[in-house]
Amino acid sequence: MTFSHRDMCAISGIGATEFSRKSGRSVASLATEACLAAIGDAGLVPSDIDGLVRSDYDLVQHNDMAYALGLTDVAYWGVTGLGGAAPCGMVGQAVAAVLSGQATNVLVYRALNGRSGLRFGRGTGIQQTGGASRVGGGGTYDEYFFPYGLLAPGQMFAMIARRHMLDYGTTGDDLGRIAITVRQRANANPAAMMVERPLTLDEYREARLISDPLRLFDYCLESDGACAVVVTSTERAQDGPRPPALIRAVAQGGAPEVQGGKVFPSLMRQTITTHPSKATAQRLFSRAGMGPSDIDVAQIYDCFTITLLLALEDYGFCAKGEGGPFASSGAIDMGGSLPINTAGGNLSEAYIHGMNHVLEGVRQIRGDSTSQVTGAQTCLVTSGIPVMSSALILRGR
Repeated sequence: MTFSHRDMCAISGIGATEFSRKSGRSVASLATEACLAAIGDAGLVPSDIDGLVRSDYDLVQHNDMAYALGLTDVAYWGVTGLGGAAPCGMVGQAVAAVLSGQATNVLVYRALNGRSGLRFGRGTGIQQTGGASRVGGGGTYDEYFFPYGLLAPGQMFAMIARRHMLDYGTTGDDLGRIAITVRQRANANPAAMMVERPLTLDEYREARLISDPLRLFDYCLESDGACAVVVTSTERAQDGPRPPALIRAVAQGGAPEVQGGKVFPSLMRQTITTHPSKATAQRLFSRAGMGPSDIDVAQIYDCFTITLLLALEDYGFCAKGEGGPFASSGAIDMGGSLPINTAGGNLSEAYIHGMNHVLEGVRQIRGDSTSQVTGAQTCLVTSGIPVMSSALILRGR
């Protein structure tokens, strides 16, 4: 028996806070604001919400959100991760709850003080060991990489970028083209943190190295803020005040060589330039009955420029090793074959662990993005790598 969830659920409401370097607020306050905005955007009131889904990295628990919103009848709650791999998977969990009859209107949220609070960019080593002088017994495989100086995700992705350059001839300018393209989209988006910060190729080249070959503008932002969406059945969503974004398909996936840990053990795979996004893409397109050529616009997870480049290959928009020339060709620009990250993405809008990509996907389907792709009817949204990944395809009615 084959079960399909194609177009059976939709995102009916979206909400976000201001994105900043210092919110001056608790994550619970940020999450509540985004959730109330999403509920109102869907034409609902808090009492209509009976399901909650959060990220495993989110400090705002389900009961915190239920209390803040005054929910009295939560019939379903769920959590998924890992970290940046979570957002599309969180939406998928909400779809499963709705289709299984466990909930009717599910609120999916992510909130963090990623600049003024816990800064992922400072490195996970000290955070995970608590400053201990020894490794072992910490419950994570990642700790065994710390003594060798591998402390932050940017160091690992720098190794991946260098490997891609050695194997395929990818250049720093190819990565720069990605950074500039998403910055241009952010410059058109009043809500983006980089709205007033244009970026040229010369500025990209002259920026300081953080972890060779990755420079300052190859790294995503550190942001305070929150995003939320409401997932419900397509039938219910059609009664809302805004055009629903139908969830054509959603998928999760892992690499053939599964490692333990959060990020660093992924370097032990036979290849480090193909990621779980490849398996996720195959599953997603199969479930959607679509292929890469059917996608009008994409919101691709971009914690680093190399992450986005790898996804272009893994999702089949270009052949393996051709991500650099594809990006530099103009294909990812507004007039190209695959406009990307039209709000600015993690690199230039905000880093809300990729949840902001889901919101921008909905805006493209509604037709009200600040960098609207004319006639867009399908939008791919991807979540992070390297351990596991998730993705979804949104479409119009």
